[in-house]
Order: sequence, then C-alpha cells, then structure tokens
Amino acid sequence: MVSFDAIDHEWLVKFVEHRIADQRVVRHIQKWLNAGVLDDGKRTQAEAGTPQGGSISPRLANLYLHYAFDLWADHWRRTQAHGDVIIVRYADDFVVGFQHRADRERFLADLRERFRRFNLELHPDKTRLIEFGRYAAASRAARGLGKPETFNFLGFTHSCAKTRFSRTFIVLRRPMKKRMRAKLKEIATELWRRLHEPVAAVGAWLKTVVGGWYRYYAVPLTGPDLTAFQHQVRWLWHRTLCRRSQRSRMTWDRLDRLATRWLPPPRILHPYPSQRVHA
Repeated sequence: MVSFDAIDHEWLVKFVEHRIADQRVVRHIQKWLNAGVLDDGKRTQAEAGTPQGGSISPRLANLYLHYAFDLWADHWRRTQAHGDVIIVRYADDFVVGFQHRADRERFLADLRERFRRFNLELHPDKTRLIEFGRYAAASRAARGLGKPETFNFLGFTHSCAKTRFSRTFIVLRRPMKKRMRAKLKEIATELWRRLHEPVAAVGAWLKTVVGGWYRYYAVPLTGPDLTAFQHQVRWLWHRTLCRRSQRSRMTWDRLDRLATRWLPPPRILHPYPSQRVHA
C-alpha cells in the first residue's frame, strides 16, 4: 500500500501536462491542488498530496501512480526479472508476485528507490515479503515451518489451498473477518435506529444490504462465509424485533418466513477468474 499524503505537486503537474495539452485545464487542476483543506473552520494550505475528499483526488492519485509505478514496473518486469512477474494494482493497493526469490528482493529495493524519487513511500505495516503459491506449502514444510502466510487485498484474505477432490492448488479468497465484523456492527446500529419502522420497510432495506454484500464477496468457495453472514443478519434482525415491545411474539418460525421473503439466499455470483474471459 502507498501513502499519497506526500504527492509532489510539481511532478503531478508534469504528468497531467503529458496527457492534457490544454493549459486552461492544467491551471484549473493546479487551483484544485492549492485549494487546501477546511477543518473546523480553518483553511490549511496543502503543499503536497491531493485534497482529501476531493472528487478529482482519486483520478490524480491514480495518474501519479501510473507514471511513478505502473510504467516503471512493467519495464522492470521485461528487462530485469529472471522469471515470471505478476502485478495487480487497484488505486493505492497492489500485489506483486515473483517466480524467483531473488527477483522479489531486488524489486523491493528498486521500488523503494523509485518511490523516493517521487516523494512516495510504502506503508511500513502493510508491505511485506511472503512465500506464496503452488509450492509454498511443500517448501516451508521441508524447512520445518508452518503453513504459508496469508495476505489481505481488496477486502479478501488470500491463502494457499487445494481443491477437495483433485487436490490441485488454488488461491482461496475469503472475506476479511475484520470487514465482516464491521459490516455486521453497522447493520446492528442501523437496525436499532429503524426499531419502530414497519417490518416490510426494514426487510426491504436488509435485502439491499445483504444483496450488495453478495455482489462483492460471492466469489467461488465463499459459500460458508455467505451463509454465516446471512445467519448473523437473521440473528440481529430477530434480536431487534424482540425489543420492539416488552411482550414480543417474534418466534424463530415467524422470522424464518420473513427471512425467506426478504433476505437473498447465499449463492455464488462470480465465476473463477480463469472463466471470466471465456465466451
């Protein structure tokens, strides 16, 4: 993960000018960068970084990282690497996979030097080298180590696993437990706020929330996690309905009927990555 608080405005303007010839647009972006931040009625001038909360900030940060990282990393992969290199980036988060250990160590050293040139730095707590992949478990077992480490990326915890029957290697993606707990806590708070709203209105709201969770996290092999999430939502809804009065008549049978009507059933919505490009 990269910190964008120290983005150099001079470099950013150069990158913008490389893509936009109209100086009126460039000057408008410069004004946006120099607008500063209003906090508790006080305006703070920003000498570096992109305006927090600005609608253009994600685009400018992505443009900056495209030139500072994407193009350089692709060139490094084609000219410096001795094995295969896989690069996946989304906004300021990225994962780089290497076939050989020596490549990853050289890449990290070169990347730190590259970022230092553009006033960027890697997040100290989220940047690490791990052994991961098809042969990671056997390699670590031969050295007397435990299971391969996992890593979090885009809300998923990625780990090394094998299929149940063929025992072939797969990358297992499961929703991060921290994200799931935070979402359930958010749902519990909102259910309490909607305590005395009509049951149908609350059910319609829960339908959109649970459906939205499925649309993002319903990737292959996450069936147990989706079921657990729905079960927790059902339990929170039951607890809230029981507190609507001191003489609650909300039985689990009645809640099951409500859940059947309003809560989408857990099911996988996304194919395997290898199947996504098939016609």
